[in-house]
Order: sequence, then C-alpha cells, then structure tokens
Amino acid sequence: MEPVTHFLTGACIGRAGFNRKSAYATLAAVLAAEAADMDIFWGIAGPVEELKHHRGITHTFIAVPVIAAVVVGAVWLIDRIRTGRKNRRDRAKQSSGQSQVQYEKMPAAPPQPIQWGWLYLTALVAALSHLMLDWTNNYGVRPFFPFNPRWYMGSIVFIIEPVILGLLFLALVMPWLFGLADQEMGARRTQFRGRGWAIFALVGMVAIWGWRWFEQQQALTIMAKTQVTRDPIIRIALEPYAVNPYHWQAILETRDYYQTAEINTFHPDSPVAVTSDPVRDVMYKPADTLAVEAAKQTLLGRVYLDWGRWAVVQDVGPEPQPGVAPPNLPFNRKWTTVEFYDMRFANSTLGAGPGQKRPLSGWVYIVDGRDEAAEGMGSTEQKTDGTE
Repeated sequence: MEPVTHFLTGACIGRAGFNRKSAYATLAAVLAAEAADMDIFWGIAGPVEELKHHRGITHTFIAVPVIAAVVVGAVWLIDRIRTGRKNRRDRAKQSSGQSQVQYEKMPAAPPQPIQWGWLYLTALVAALSHLMLDWTNNYGVRPFFPFNPRWYMGSIVFIIEPVILGLLFLALVMPWLFGLADQEMGARRTQFRGRGWAIFALVGMVAIWGWRWFEQQQALTIMAKTQVTRDPIIRIALEPYAVNPYHWQAILETRDYYQTAEINTFHPDSPVAVTSDPVRDVMYKPADTLAVEAAKQTLLGRVYLDWGRWAVVQDVGPEPQPGVAPPNLPFNRKWTTVEFYDMRFANSTLGAGPGQKRPLSGWVYIVDGRDEAAEGMGSTEQKTDGTE
C-alpha cells in the first residue's frame, strides 16, 4: 500500500490500546508501520536497483523483529533528548529564582511511564501490519526471503484504496472533533481518547479485506463458467479496482496471446457479467528476437522477470525512450529497444490507457542484437556508476 495507509494504520494500532500500556506507543507504532519502506532509498543507486530491492529484505518476517528493535531504539533516543531538554528548562527556572510554590499552582499530570516491553510489542505488531497490507494488493511481498524468494500477493485491494484511507482517517479525526466539543462544554479531558474509533477502523479494514476476498472468489466462479477465449486458458489472474469491490479485471493467458476481461460480480447471472472485446482486449505474445533474449540477461531483465508474474518482453525496434537519449553508435551498428511491462499494471485505473506509458515498465537498449547500451525504468536511465 502507499505510505499514508501505513502511517494511519500504525496510528490506529497505537491508539487501539497500546498507548494505555506505555508512553510513546503511538509514535512507535507509526514509525514501525512504515519503516519497511525505507528500501526506497535504493533509488539513489538507480531505478533498476530500486526495483531489485523494493519489498525485499525489509519486507520479511526475519526483518520484523529487527525493525521493531530499531524503532524502540529511536524512541529511546527521542526520550533522552526530550528528558535532557526538560531538565535544562527546570534548572533554568530554578536559577531564575522562581519559587516552588509557583510550580505547585498549576500541577501537571504525572507523565505516563515507558514500558519498554510493551513498546517493543507495539512496534512488532505495527511492523507486521506493513507486510499484511502490502500482501493485500497485487504488487506482492516476499515474506520468507531469502530462504524462499517466491512472491505472494492477495490481489484483493487496489494499491491506493480510498475507502480504507477514509476509514482510518475518520478514526483519527473524530476523537479530535469530539474533544473540541467537550472543551466547549467544559467536560473533563479524557487522557486516552479514540480507542473505540481506532478499533472500529482496524476491524473495518479487515472486514473490507474479507468482503473483497469473497467477491474475488465470486469473480473466479463467474469466469469458470464463462467462455471468454477461443483457446484453452493456461492461467488466470484477477486484479482489483479501487473503491468498487464488484469490479475486477481478469487477465487470461493462452498459448499464443493474453486477453483481458472486465467482471461485474454484483450481477453474476447477467449476460454482461463478463465483458471482453476479442479484438481490443487481445494481445498476442511478442516474438523472442535476439535482442529480447539479450535483454533478458541484463540486470533489468533478471530483476524484472523475477518480480513480474505477468511480465511481457517485446522488441519495439529503434524507438528511443522519453527523456532518454538513444545510444550514439557508428553507422555500421544498429540498436533496438526492448520493453518490459507487467500485465497486472496495464489497466486504465493506473493511467495505462492508449498512448500512455505503462506504470512500472522498463526498457533496455540492445546493440546488434547482443550488446547492452543502456537500461532503465520509465524515463529514468540506470547509470552504470550508480548515479542518476
């Protein structure tokens, strides 16, 4: 999922009860819930390196306890800094001659103690939530890496799900609004406000997952009894759309081509429950040219084919990539562009309409059908020295 959902999930985890056990629990949960995405800094080494390491070791079960420990260490450092500043302020007030009686006129509530065991458990749960959230979309995670490099994906929720975002946001905003209303009426301030709302949001998110999983199974049932392709189907994938749990995209593979279909599970018995244009929605598999075979052996090719469960590799000829200069070659040498893209990210929701660049697509310039001249993702070239 995108970062905002992770942050909000962490905040709800902290406020669901962990903040009653230890100070800094919500802070630890928020940090741990998003910490795994620190692998985006591999982008400094180039877009291909970022693809290689994204959702890699930081998104595994063996990394979760380490992430939790690092987060607790960061919280310890924050606490030390805050405590040091408070002690300096107190000493400054005492040296200025302010009496102890003045301190006692406005007694402060005793600070909540830090329970480091509870804090670590909070960070552990929040770090696990990151893996769970990322599994629900179709990009996937490798939770057992490096022992098992297989990608796992639930493909039940779109990578940006406004319904879940709204639910989590509501759980954090409503207690604040009720708190303002209580202040207006002079009601006593509640120390741990919003626990019920946080639990409601987390349970609601799980309920949405269950609902979407059920609709995904419905879509599979509909596809099983619907003749879409004219040839036997080798495999099928169902991809979610945002907001609407009844709308799914099917990707079908036959020996010679791929075909997509739109599925409406709200009316499963309707004649138009499955729609697919045998001309518009069919894409024949590209030929394996010498340039394609050479591109598959490059760094991008190895990384992309490891990740891309529905990867398509095609030779598009001497077509330069937008924003990237074509190779400067002697007149007696020829170059071609080999493109990589994944069918899972080729629907219109991700801006992959006609004439538009497909998201998460890569490319390689191949010279004379055998030599690599350049490679990259989108409009960003991967420099051999690791710079952009």
